[in-house]
Amino acid sequence: MSNKKNKHHSKINLWAGRTSTVFSIMLVLFVFGLLMFVEYHSYYATHELQERISYQVDLFPETTPEEALILRDELKELSYVKNVNYISAEEAARLFSAELGEDILTLLDSVNPLYPTLMVSFKADINPQRMVELREQFEREVKEYTAVEGVTYQESMLNDLSDIFYKLSWLLIILMVLLLIVSVALISTTIKIAIYSNRYTIKTMSMVGATMRFITRPFLRRSILYGFLGATFASMLMFAAIYVFNKQFHLALFHPRYFNSYIILIALMFVVGISISYIATYFSVHKHIKSKNDQFN
Repeated sequence: MSNKKNKHHSKINLWAGRTSTVFSIMLVLFVFGLLMFVEYHSYYATHELQERISYQVDLFPETTPEEALILRDELKELSYVKNVNYISAEEAARLFSAELGEDILTLLDSVNPLYPTLMVSFKADINPQRMVELREQFEREVKEYTAVEGVTYQESMLNDLSDIFYKLSWLLIILMVLLLIVSVALISTTIKIAIYSNRYTIKTMSMVGATMRFITRPFLRRSILYGFLGATFASMLMFAAIYVFNKQFHLALFHPRYFNSYIILIALMFVVGISISYIATYFSVHKHIKSKNDQFN
């Protein structure tokens, strides 16, 4: 009867240890996954906003639509330019009248004071200094065209935005690196504690002549399972939290354009969880195999 109770108690302790190991891995990967999720959307939103900023290229009034379209196509060929839109003087008047709520041509006796323009957007770059260099380069290149009167943009606002984007991106990257280091430490410690409870079994097998490969194989298989289960539960928990957040604030976090990135994010969580668990198990088991008997007293 006593033996049965001891076996039952041992089984409970065994499953409790395994569950706590998976749970620890899950929590670490959950926090790591959330931070990667925030980093991705911050990076995506930053680049999207940068590429929405337009630089207004003012053309002379006598510039014909054909000349403007030729210039538009030439500007599109620049490596750092994302998009160029042509707005004729007539279209500019319509847009301005729609904003004003009154026909501007009627107010000015049919005289259109607006010039034809090209609205240019750049490809996003995280480096603020690089964005400043691109703007200066763009001004130099575009002013060489005879149809161009000048380039208009809010320089101070753009510099401030670029600086904010740069600092925010690096802050999140640093946080991710720090959390990855913490994740490695926590998962490794959890695995080492789990292996430590099996130190007598490991040493006994070593003393009766079992090879190192034979001893480590079951522990390594179990470590892969721990990492896999931890990453699976962490992924489920993370997307449940994101779903609630998305529904609460009416966002579009589950838009199809994000799906490929989410798949990569989940795959990375599995790689991190399984790799750290496997490596920590490998070194921990080898340490106990090579240790002396008096260390187990």
